Amino acid sequence: MRRLLVSFCCGLFALGCAPQIETFERNMPQTNNHIDYVEFAAPDLAVFKAFYGEAFGWEFQDWGPDYISFQGAGIDGGVRGGETPVIGSTLTILYADDLDASEKKVVAAGGEITERHEFPGGKRFHFRDPTGNVLGVWMQVEISED
Repeated sequence: MRRLLVSFCCGLFALGCAPQIETFERNMPQTNNHIDYVEFAAPDLAVFKAFYGEAFGWEFQDWGPDYISFQGAGIDGGVRGGETPVIGSTLTILYADDLDASEKKVVAAGGEITERHEFPGGKRFHFRDPTGNVLGVWMQVEISED
């Protein structure tokens, strides 16, 4: 953990950030070969924080003018400010107990629904956040055995 914290903070210093090390706490334990941290890009960190705080209740820690970390998403992560997201082949997908309620929160917070899908055992929607990132939200549904 100490090695990860040192590496993380060294990276922040390289980005021109000066975090206060004593305030950084990881909520997720490190597990060999598991995804440990996710980073997004956003041209405007304030817009990113407002959207994900309102739509999903994520909490944020500022690490200087161009980097924030977040908690409350099921995995710890961060956001590189001043960068435009590049939409590609990797899609981050969140889980919701109530997909309709989640979709309403996304729209109310300024997100745009881009797709909806149903598949055996679930359904999901994709959205574009106000900073340009595209994510999905899915919900499990029971399969009827007719």
